[in-house]
Amino acid sequence: MVLNYVWIGFFLIGFIVALYKVAFLGQMDIFSTMVTNLFDSAKTGFEISIGLTGMMALWLGIMKIGEHAGVVNVFARGVQPFFKTLFRGVPKGHPAYGNIAMNFSANMLGLDNAATPLGLKAMNDLQELNPQKEKASDAQIMFLVLNTAGITLIPSSVIAIRQSMAIEQHVANFNAADIFLPILISTFVAFTAGILITSAFQRINIFKWPVLIFILGFGGAIFGLAAWLRQFPAETMSKYVGLIGSGVILTIIMLFLIAGLRKKLNVYDLFIEGAKEGFTTAIKIIPYLVAMLAAISVFRSSGCMDYLVNGIAFVVAAMGLNTDFVPALPVAFMKPLSGGGARGLMVDVLKEHGVNSFPGKIASIIQGSTETTFYVLAVYFGSVNVKDTRYALLCGLLADGIGLITAILVGYLFFH
Repeated sequence: MVLNYVWIGFFLIGFIVALYKVAFLGQMDIFSTMVTNLFDSAKTGFEISIGLTGMMALWLGIMKIGEHAGVVNVFARGVQPFFKTLFRGVPKGHPAYGNIAMNFSANMLGLDNAATPLGLKAMNDLQELNPQKEKASDAQIMFLVLNTAGITLIPSSVIAIRQSMAIEQHVANFNAADIFLPILISTFVAFTAGILITSAFQRINIFKWPVLIFILGFGGAIFGLAAWLRQFPAETMSKYVGLIGSGVILTIIMLFLIAGLRKKLNVYDLFIEGAKEGFTTAIKIIPYLVAMLAAISVFRSSGCMDYLVNGIAFVVAAMGLNTDFVPALPVAFMKPLSGGGARGLMVDVLKEHGVNSFPGKIASIIQGSTETTFYVLAVYFGSVNVKDTRYALLCGLLADGIGLITAILVGYLFFH
């Protein structure tokens, strides 16, 4: 129901602002611009969904092998003490635990294309346990919030874009990975905040040893890895990042295949069976994604985003605070709505202010620290036909907000 009001709000606010610009500012071409962008967004939504088909077919095929080979159950048993506290209503040893763990791992390593089909598989598992099919369960809400506020260990796409921009701008001795630790800190804070906020809504007591050990142990491990990686120059670090990401993917695939062979399974037929599910899921996503991108396009094309940013800059300045981070705010506002749009806005900031500028670094940290919350909710809930998302959007945006504030503060701490 919340997404319904948000979706209508994007259209109404954008249209009202556009009417004002036509009537009082004489911008006669704004409606044509909005319509053009509206149609383009519908096309983009379709193309994104179709583009996901191959990747989803591949990963759901691999996951089908892993399920029958028992590897997913091993993952489930490993994370069960931690997840059992957070995901109420999920039985002991259920495959959802393994799929959730693998989805989080893929997001953490920056493997977005791999994370999406794994997440959709996890959401489908949780939907099978959901007694009210059109209403989000507590477990589904917890999963969505932690997915949108997930830890980013390797922000590979942000590093790659910054390195490319530095070459284009002829910036010497540039370290494209200098935002690595700020992003790691910001996402870890957002992830922890997501747990705390959602647990408060669901009245879950998280002060139990499995949760505390996981958060403290995992936090210590990622900070240790961050410290180790930071000793290398940007080029060497990028190679290690690529090695870790691709190595994890191939290791998981080989692990599943070998486990299937040991159990004498017909792994090829299992793969085909899972791949068919991936194709079906990709097709189901199309209407939900087109709907959300269309609404975002109207809101953005009307200029509402510019008004929002300028208003915040005025308030910040009136409070006597430093406003050097304000040019990066469009990335912050766009990221919950559209990952591609936020990426484009980040590039705009890097071009206008310079890749090594403070706004450029803040924009990069924000891009790597926050998630496309509206996109994730629309796609994941849409894939299982959940219409009542309850408080999932609120919790997700609160966690995103904490991550955003942390990103800005950490940016000032490191670079200002």
